[in-house]
Amino acid sequence: METTPQFGERKADRSEQARMVMTLFTHWQLSTEDQLALLGLSTANRGALTRYRKGEPLAPNRDLLERAGILLGIHKSLRLLFPHNRELVYAWMTRPNRAFEGMSPAETIKQWGFTGLLMVRAYLDRARGQ
Repeated sequence: METTPQFGERKADRSEQARMVMTLFTHWQLSTEDQLALLGLSTANRGALTRYRKGEPLAPNRDLLERAGILLGIHKSLRLLFPHNRELVYAWMTRPNRAFEGMSPAETIKQWGFTGLLMVRAYLDRARGQ
C-alpha cells in the first residue's frame, strides 16, 4: 500500500519551506542568533542559514521540519488576526508581550526551546478562538 508523502518529506517541499521560513525571518527582522534558536540549531551552525537562503532544502530532520511548520503556522495566525495591519504581523514576534511575562515571542522561544514555540502557537490559536 502506497502512502502519500507528508509535506516536508519531498526535497522540493523542503526547499519551499526553507524559502518561506527565510522570508519570514527577514520580515520579522530577527538576528542570526534568533533565527538559529527558532529553528533549534546551534550558533555554530550559521552555515545552514546561508544554505537555506540560497535555496537548499531544509535538512530532513523531524525537529527542524516541525519547527518550520510551527513558525509558518504562527505567521498564518498573525495574518488572520491582523489582516489589515501587515506592520504588526511582522513586528509581533519581536515586541514584548504580557502573555510571555514581558518577553517577546522570539525571546520566549529562545528561552524555552520547542516548548516555547508551542506556547506561542497555542497563544495565537486561543486568540483566534480555536
